[in-house]
Amino acid sequence: MAAPSANPRWVRRPAGSTWGDFGPDDQLGRLNLLTPARRREAAAEVVEGLAFGLSLPLDFPGGAKLNARRKPPVLRPTELRGQPFMNAPLRQFDPRFTDVVCDDQVTLTLQYSTQWDSFAHVGAWFDADGDGEPEKVYYNGYRAHEHVLGPGDLRLAACPCGAEGGSYALALGIETFAAQPIQGRGVLVDLHAHVGQRRELVDHARLMHILRSDGVVVEPGDMLVLHTGFADVVLSMNREPDMAVLDASCAVLDGRDPALLQWITDSGISAICADNYAVEAFPARELAEAAGPALPLHEHCLFKLGVPLGELWWLRELAIWLRAHGRHRFLLTAPPLRLPGAVGSPVTPVATV
Repeated sequence: MAAPSANPRWVRRPAGSTWGDFGPDDQLGRLNLLTPARRREAAAEVVEGLAFGLSLPLDFPGGAKLNARRKPPVLRPTELRGQPFMNAPLRQFDPRFTDVVCDDQVTLTLQYSTQWDSFAHVGAWFDADGDGEPEKVYYNGYRAHEHVLGPGDLRLAACPCGAEGGSYALALGIETFAAQPIQGRGVLVDLHAHVGQRRELVDHARLMHILRSDGVVVEPGDMLVLHTGFADVVLSMNREPDMAVLDASCAVLDGRDPALLQWITDSGISAICADNYAVEAFPARELAEAAGPALPLHEHCLFKLGVPLGELWWLRELAIWLRAHGRHRFLLTAPPLRLPGAVGSPVTPVATV
């Protein structure tokens, strides 16, 4: 446990966390390791000038079977004077105008498809103020109902959203990952090449074996990118996900493995991105303790370390190309939407090799 801090939000930080290491008000966590020097190293990986889009279509996986709370996007035209603005002739405003205009809007669940999780996505009950009673806190001690607001919180009315029943992250919102854009070196680990389509919990020992077998070297500041093949199975279902198949498909990290969590700490990686649903197995293996997180890797990365998680990326074409050329590293550019107050965001990552 760290020594008491002068930080007004906490006097105790979780064991093994990075709280305060990047400053008392830090909201970037280990994304701070994406320095100009690291970006220059990442840019040096660009040899062929080929770019790979790493996102699924935003209307995949389809339906709400993967997560009942997350719905597919709904497109509608904007309206003017009660009329939909789709194939709209501007001569309605002036008979001389020859333009025909389409203008639309979307209702979008921000973490439905290819996405980033912000640090406000998962927090924990933790006694940050040292009074013997746990409180709901997020990375670097930012507080629920004070910095991360939801329905019923009085401060919500003063937020830019200002909507009754709304939500707003005054701190740790996803826009912090866009204001200082996520760009650096990605390192792909091709779990699918070793596991295939079968479901397997990948623990520390298994991951290290795969890294050694493929000659993959991970350095501090790198973004770890995990190809499991799960997104390919999702695509093959054409927006009709079969959960019996998906629940038995492809590799997932074993978030209950303490050695794996310690490796994430020691490696210095700045982010983890995967083409599966949650990076880690969900539900996780049974708890050995009386109490603990349902999503242990999420807690370790988002709450303790400040390591963002990317989920449901599409990595097949990139993985095939890298393996064919004996490479693992590339320039990864992946800023989220600059949407203030949101706790997650769609992302359209680009890998350049």
